[in-house]
Amino acid sequence: MPSSIMILGGTSLDTIIHLNQLPAPVPQTIWPQRAYRSVGSTGAGKSLNLAALGHRIILHTLLGRDAEAETIRQQLAKPGIRLLVETTDTSTEQHVNLMTAAGERISLFVQPPAEPETVDWQPVQKRLPETDLVVANILAYVKPALGWLRESGRPVWTDLHDYDGSDSYHQPFIDAADVIFLASDKLPDYRRTMEQLIRGGKSFVVCTHGSAGATLLSSDGKWLEQAAIRVPDVIDTNGAGDAFFSGFLHRYLQGGNLKTCLRAGAMAGALCVTSQDLVSNRLTPEALA
Repeated sequence: MPSSIMILGGTSLDTIIHLNQLPAPVPQTIWPQRAYRSVGSTGAGKSLNLAALGHRIILHTLLGRDAEAETIRQQLAKPGIRLLVETTDTSTEQHVNLMTAAGERISLFVQPPAEPETVDWQPVQKRLPETDLVVANILAYVKPALGWLRESGRPVWTDLHDYDGSDSYHQPFIDAADVIFLASDKLPDYRRTMEQLIRGGKSFVVCTHGSAGATLLSSDGKWLEQAAIRVPDVIDTNGAGDAFFSGFLHRYLQGGNLKTCLRAGAMAGALCVTSQDLVSNRLTPEALA
């Protein structure tokens, strides 16, 4: 049965540039393999994947008064996604992502996300009772909402991305969340960080390692490992982490055990990297069964 999921934060318009290798820090002219523009960021990625899996999504985001905002609206006009937009005077968030076939990436925030002094949270609060779960993405504008989200009694999940284990910016999201996802990119001892988060009262913590798979630690001290699912050709790794998160959450909401949730996440991530979009057109509930 589909669930209703509230997602807070994270849309951008990205220019994706594929290169044979990441550029050396010297003056040069580069001819890319291909380049294109696409909706990006973690809220868009999770929304598109979860909607493809049949869930009802309410996505709250910040957009400017510009053409980029209209493009994002159009690309997120999908069945199952309802946008709640706070319009800002700041331009819409934009990135330039330099990519290689090996999945390496350099992201340039050519237009950083807006940080308005105030946000009208009434549209979110009005719809909160109809949602089963909230995903609070680590956008600065989301921080003021974390207190009343926690008090609402709704389960809160967050994705810390490349958290280094000590950055104070992430602490409010850690405090508010029941479940935490993060990547091991900046964590030489990721297991120690996961154990610290579990001691902080989390139900479970999932740490992804890109092509090396993922690790889960539950509140009862059990460790689970999931290998990445290999694919013949990697086209674009943008959004693979959000696809993994979405596949995991989909199976979790179906009542799956944590091992089958990890497997579903790995399958969704594998499908994502075979597409240049944030969500594969082959992603269905049946594909993750």
